Amino acid sequence: MNHILFLLVLILAAFASVSIAQNIRPIRDNVGFCWRADEMDKLINWLDENVDGNENPVRQNLVAGFSPHDDYLYAAKVYYPLYKMIKTKEVVIFGVTHGTVRRAMNDPQNVLILDDYDLWQGPYGNVEISPLREIIKSKLDTNYFMVSDKAQSIEHSIEALIPFLQHYNRNIKITPIMITRMPYDRMEKISDDLSQIIEDYIKANNLKLGEDIFFLISNDANHYGKDFDNAPYGTDEEAHRKATENDRRIARESFNGQITEARIKNITNELWTEVTNKDVSPLWCGRYPTVFGLLTINKIVKNITHKNLEGKVLKYSDTWTEGVIPLKGTHMGTTVPFSLEHWVGFVSAAFWVE
Repeated sequence: MNHILFLLVLILAAFASVSIAQNIRPIRDNVGFCWRADEMDKLINWLDENVDGNENPVRQNLVAGFSPHDDYLYAAKVYYPLYKMIKTKEVVIFGVTHGTVRRAMNDPQNVLILDDYDLWQGPYGNVEISPLREIIKSKLDTNYFMVSDKAQSIEHSIEALIPFLQHYNRNIKITPIMITRMPYDRMEKISDDLSQIIEDYIKANNLKLGEDIFFLISNDANHYGKDFDNAPYGTDEEAHRKATENDRRIARESFNGQITEARIKNITNELWTEVTNKDVSPLWCGRYPTVFGLLTINKIVKNITHKNLEGKVLKYSDTWTEGVIPLKGTHMGTTVPFSLEHWVGFVSAAFWVE
């Protein structure tokens, strides 16, 4: 009898172990991003040696950042100036709902997408989920969000930030939030409620903005060329110059200086085709998390500190300009080609309390 009980305990323990293992989010992109600690260290060492660390200095009391999520071999020099300044304990990440997710999930709209995973993978070990995620689920109106591990497992815009984030913050916790397409007035309402929940969490736990909790918005800028059905200037060098200049202008006008609701709303006039009434607008894949994230962060900063959120663009570039960085001896690669007929822009920006 004791022998049977012992076997039953072993079987139950095995099932429990499998259950726990299944609740770790799988890596979506194991080519474009870096999932080995030694290789991530190698990448950062290369950046330390080859990128000007004093370029575009900003205030150090950062509370939020704007990050690319493109392949590291293309965009590492744009990630780098932001992440080397982040020192925090947990991060709320506002991610994209890319077309692959929309097609697989019957195009969810007007909601946030959360997950049920216990852990996310990182190059230096598994990443814990902040208690904030479950608090959001318990307090936010259920009409404002859905929970889908499937959606979060297909989406790559949040996992892209983890290796850089974890390199500089080994015990980081995250709250992953995907943003779907929705009208501005609905964003306003959901961000009102979400910001209040986050404010209450910050106050209840005596957290300091920036030091204890940080916010990141994931976005890649214009996706340009025939493959994206987005080539209003053509596909030569002059077209590339015009399109990247427009990207830089949008970034400057959106992120440099004091962040106001009017400036945030103006991003919709630049990037949302449903607002611009243009057949083609600059195709920023994070056009919805950009607006939603800034709305939410701005409200939290104002309500907690009674001060203004200030920002600055750190770096802009694109796959055609950068090409592939000459880092050898890693498992990283590129997931798409680049040419004048197919290139992607990316921008990093930092935000602080003035």
